[in-house]
Amino acid sequence: MAIRFDCTPLRSVRRIDIPPDASPAYRGRLERVQRAVSQHGTLNTYYLTNGSCTFQFTNNPAVGWVRFLVEGTVLTDAADTRTVGSDLAIQLDKETCDWLTQQAVQWLTLSVKHAMEVEFDRYIAAGDLARAQERLAREQAVSDASGGFLGMNL
Repeated sequence: MAIRFDCTPLRSVRRIDIPPDASPAYRGRLERVQRAVSQHGTLNTYYLTNGSCTFQFTNNPAVGWVRFLVEGTVLTDAADTRTVGSDLAIQLDKETCDWLTQQAVQWLTLSVKHAMEVEFDRYIAAGDLARAQERLAREQAVSDASGGFLGMNL
């Protein structure tokens, strides 16, 4: 199995205005990010783009594989240490399995969701977790110093 994705922490997205001259593809991506922010907020949420998950069922690289495209939101716990859920758009992209059935595609789609969540946990573990924990400690200290009020970030 091979998994890849690009990740944008939604807390880093300051503006998601859509430029009037944006290409249709860029406009679509910005609209999906806007929906993710509206639905899930920006705290402990990450937006995955250019994602794919490929399953190889044979030892022949020309035969027996399926690739799914993945885009959407991954949610982590309050400490950013583990994945607690996801809202992913998953679609079959290509396959070289003439024996693939619709039931298998449905099962593999669910397997992609779980595989992406597990891989995101590996991504967290491989990243600078100490920096994320320091950020959370700073935010907590600011909150404590102001009596629990963080302006618009209640």
